[in-house]
Amino acid sequence: MFDEADSLFAKRTDVRTSNDRYANLEVNYLLQRLDTFEGVAILTSNLDGAIDPAFKRRLSLRLQFPFPDEETRVRLWAGHVTSRTPTAGDFDFPELARKFPLSGGYIRNCVLRAAFLAAHDGRPMRQHDLLRAVQLEYREMGKLSTSSRLE
Repeated sequence: MFDEADSLFAKRTDVRTSNDRYANLEVNYLLQRLDTFEGVAILTSNLDGAIDPAFKRRLSLRLQFPFPDEETRVRLWAGHVTSRTPTAGDFDFPELARKFPLSGGYIRNCVLRAAFLAAHDGRPMRQHDLLRAVQLEYREMGKLSTSSRLE
C-alpha cells in the first residue's frame, strides 16, 4: 500500500541536475521492482497526473472516487457521528453538507477534531464543535470558510 503514491511514483524529468538523475533512477528501479512483484500493490493519490505514465500502464485496475455531492456529504457527516459518540443536542448534517463542500477525508477529520475539542472540555460533542472543527480544518488547508460567518 503506497499512500500519496504521486510523491514516490512521480513522472521522470529531463536531467538538468544530479538530483534529477537520481530521482529518475529511483523511478526506473521502482518500475523494475513492480514488474517482478507478484502480489497486490495498491497506490493511492489525489494527483493522478503526477504519476509516471509507465506506472499507469502497469496498473491492472484504476478506481476513481468522485467528489461527494451534497447528499453523500450528509451521509458522511451522519456516518461519522456514531451512536457511540457522546453527543448533546441536535446536529444539522444537511446544513453542514450544504455550507461546506468537503471530501470524505476532511469530513472525518472534522468529526474527529470536534470530538477532541469536546473531550478536552470534558463534555459531549455538539453542533458548534463541528462548526469549530470545520473552521480549523479550513485554516489548516489554507482556505477561507465558504461562509462569511460560522455560527
